[in-house]
Amino acid sequence: MNVIGIVGWKNSGKTTLASALIRELSGRGLTVNSIKHAHHMVDVDQPGTDSYKHREAGAREVILAGGQRFAIMHELRGAKEPTLDELLRRLGPCDWVVVEGFKTHAHPKIEVHRQESSRSPLYREDASIIAVATDYTPDFAGPVFDVSDVPAIANFILNREKP
Repeated sequence: MNVIGIVGWKNSGKTTLASALIRELSGRGLTVNSIKHAHHMVDVDQPGTDSYKHREAGAREVILAGGQRFAIMHELRGAKEPTLDELLRRLGPCDWVVVEGFKTHAHPKIEVHRQESSRSPLYREDASIIAVATDYTPDFAGPVFDVSDVPAIANFILNREKP
């Protein structure tokens, strides 16, 4: 399983690039999974639903299954947030995993950084950033892509030498 991360500051366009990259890789016949990190409370289940009632009753995991998809909701119940490596082990087989967030983990990452950002680029402090997707010419020593050139970004990750 190959992993590529998409990182950047809030509102930089991470989700837009991650979604476009998933679409591009899938369109090339590859199987793609994704992991999205959220820094805030996240709940995919709504109060009043049966699955919500099961979790509220104390179930550690609830699988909500239907004819089109299923979701596994896992309650941490005070346990530590899982690491990216632990989450990757839970995924089914695939060619690529696109990870949005987890910027402190040392997996290969592409940073999305915009000229209008008031924040310093992450690549200055993070050696695991292998490329930058942007709308200006940064001082990054590695590959730089126009943030909208998703085919070129996909070609880069598919053809890059693995360490």
